[in-house]
Amino acid sequence: MAADTPPKVLFEHEGVFIHSNEDGEEPDLLVSGFLRLIDKDGETIVEYKPLEDSVDPSNMLCAGKDSSSVMEWAQCPGEERSTPQQAVVEQQQSYETEWDMINAVSFPKRKPCSNGEGALNHTHEKSKWAFTFSVWDLRSITVKEEGSSRLMFRLKEPPTSLPVLHFHQGGSEDFLDCLRRYALITEAPDDETCLLVSTPNRALSQSFENLLDDNNYGLVTKLKNDPYVTTLGGFSKVTNYIFDAFRGPELEQQQRPLEEMADLDILGLGEVIPGLEINQQEEPGFEVITRIDLGARPEVTRRQPLSAEDWAEHQEKGGRMKNVPHLKKIIFKGGLCHAVRKEAWKFLLGYYPWDSTYEERKGLQRRKTDEYFRMKLQWKSVSEEQERRNSRLRDFRSLIEKDVNRTDRTNRFYEGIDNPGLVLLHDILMTYCMYDFDLGYVQGMSDLLSPILYVMENEVDAFWCFVSFMDHMHQNFEEQMQGMKTQLIQLSALLRLLDLAFWNYLESQDSGYLYFCFRWLLIRFKRELSYPDVLRMWEVMWTGLPCQNFHLLVCCAILDSEKRKIMEENYGFNEILKHINELSMKLDIEEILHKSEAICMQIRSCKDLPHSIIEILGFNTESELPRLEGREFGTLDSPQSPRPTQRQEVFSNGHNGHYREPPQNGCKVTFIS
Repeated sequence: MAADTPPKVLFEHEGVFIHSNEDGEEPDLLVSGFLRLIDKDGETIVEYKPLEDSVDPSNMLCAGKDSSSVMEWAQCPGEERSTPQQAVVEQQQSYETEWDMINAVSFPKRKPCSNGEGALNHTHEKSKWAFTFSVWDLRSITVKEEGSSRLMFRLKEPPTSLPVLHFHQGGSEDFLDCLRRYALITEAPDDETCLLVSTPNRALSQSFENLLDDNNYGLVTKLKNDPYVTTLGGFSKVTNYIFDAFRGPELEQQQRPLEEMADLDILGLGEVIPGLEINQQEEPGFEVITRIDLGARPEVTRRQPLSAEDWAEHQEKGGRMKNVPHLKKIIFKGGLCHAVRKEAWKFLLGYYPWDSTYEERKGLQRRKTDEYFRMKLQWKSVSEEQERRNSRLRDFRSLIEKDVNRTDRTNRFYEGIDNPGLVLLHDILMTYCMYDFDLGYVQGMSDLLSPILYVMENEVDAFWCFVSFMDHMHQNFEEQMQGMKTQLIQLSALLRLLDLAFWNYLESQDSGYLYFCFRWLLIRFKRELSYPDVLRMWEVMWTGLPCQNFHLLVCCAILDSEKRKIMEENYGFNEILKHINELSMKLDIEEILHKSEAICMQIRSCKDLPHSIIEILGFNTESELPRLEGREFGTLDSPQSPRPTQRQEVFSNGHNGHYREPPQNGCKVTFIS
């Protein structure tokens, strides 16, 4: 993967001024600077900087020990630190200084807002006037011609007006002419001084390269040797030769290695994932089921996201959470507002025990911070000579560096060159290799960490939340891929129960193995949904409601919405694969969650469910649900401790909530139409 291209200056003009007191009530100070248009990785950036601008330490957001805590170290005049959380941060910062030796990350300062988003913040007499924004975020430009030209930029969300730029030495028209090459600028119908700015929608870039540039027959070998890269990258660029490579009538006439011939029958997944084949023969140990009438699908309702006020109402004075089952139900029904996520995710993922107090959580964070940095120091202190003799660590580092540079680069938190967010992403993944060296790093794990780090904005908290998430996703990334095998079998069983005719159609098109859902399951719809929708989907699933393996019903809901088009258009193998892949970024999260919950209620209401379906969705433990929902989750264990079992009841990954071994042939189901 090539390194990011350096920023390209599209336009630059010095002698652009800001009048510090536009209202004229105080003596005016002219701030002289330069205005630039920059191309950064295909995105057009507007940047204004005062001349002789210097770096002000108080204008940086940095961490003490975790190199990531996005909190202000210096406050603006008139501001007060009053919340308990801010007091905790102050104490944590003083404690963290001993770890500064392995710290090298800082963030440009942004003022904390109630909605969790950053805003412009100015503290230095000159540097406070600097600003940068993407043309994508520009709503309008107001142009005034009174002696000299003046431009005023207004951003979209939140609606923000930036300082007025005065072009005393000309240059405003040249700037606008250059901007017109990268955005559509039109005059507002009711105000001739206002120019409206619109830009094409940004497409979310794929994080893995296209692997379909080699010879046709190499894809089977790639899939067998590295299914993660092939699935995440290769399937994102579907061409007609996929169909030819695997299903063409000339297959028998081609001379190929015998091991590849054995893979061709099910796209290589039978060899990659042993036992994946869905056997439709009636054999001993199979549960033979006739068509089942599930009845009408009920209507369900959803609500608005849980607000900060609602969250506070579920918190006792000392910090303990109360009425947890009800709280989880609210989160399942509507998700969380972004301002609550940083704290709530720690509970949902099991980092914080639900019954812990503020003081107990403070002590937990202190212990976990020490634990994290001891592990981080392990790989930080490995010399180049040592690493040359440690091929596994060397391979982990190489793979992590490669993936980090192409993970979510269109997200503001990770965009641009030398972004501190990328450094944190790299460091957390490297430290996870120390935490679980048996697994280390596998491609796809960066996709799971990225949203967590984005929400936490803190290296240590993000690491332990990621550890908890990986406890439940671990089998997806193991060499034998047991988790993926189990989930694909279970998904096939659920789809056949819900719509046998559709499943039969897919089977007739060599798609009955549902391999096109591989990416959905592997990284929990991370590539299929927009970034805000991923956050909503994950927090809903982390509640553990309304059943086990709810993510499988999400898959069924998406397929249910697409089955009509697939069947009416008579899509074949290649068309199905292409169609499912092209759903990325086009899915309606609320529609999916509505339908998924309704499907769950529809199945639950059926009195004669097959035993295997009951096991998959955990309906056999329904009587235990109130107890499980109210149970408090334990703290994270040390890296040397075995994986905890308490938290595994929160949400599941292709297994029942207790991670019990399934009965022999428990997932093998034969449906007779």
